[in-house]
Amino acid sequence: MELSHVDSNGKVAMVDVGSKEITVRTATASASIRMNAETLGKIKDNTIKKGDVLACARIAGICAAKKTCELIPLCHNLPIDIISIEFEFSEVGILIIKSYARCEYKTGIEMEALTAVSVAALTVYDMCKAADRSMVIENIMLTSKSGGRSGDFCKND
Repeated sequence: MELSHVDSNGKVAMVDVGSKEITVRTATASASIRMNAETLGKIKDNTIKKGDVLACARIAGICAAKKTCELIPLCHNLPIDIISIEFEFSEVGILIIKSYARCEYKTGIEMEALTAVSVAALTVYDMCKAADRSMVIENIMLTSKSGGRSGDFCKND
């Protein structure tokens, strides 16, 4: 398997996307945060002292996705059409964060979707750490992608 970010001399290099076609690219990602059931209840009830945890985490995730190329050294700056973040209350004590990202460009938007859920999860941690320092951020993953030469991917496949 060839690595796309390594040149013919084995050195790290940015991928040249100049000759690639512009296509619609989408990606979804998810992360989960395990916490005390009481903390999850406070998030649901919007009673965390710092404020609306989910609204703040949503904004943080969207802002972070827009700055992915500044955070990940070899990422391209993409013309993002949309980043959305949703939250799901799963088992007792588990918050699931999901992102959707879309652009029309020459390279994929997976890193933006992953960055969005990662920073949203970190924001939840930051806003709730006074109530629960035992929270664990886990399962950060790409769940699907479409568009581009490598084709579609779905984690459930």
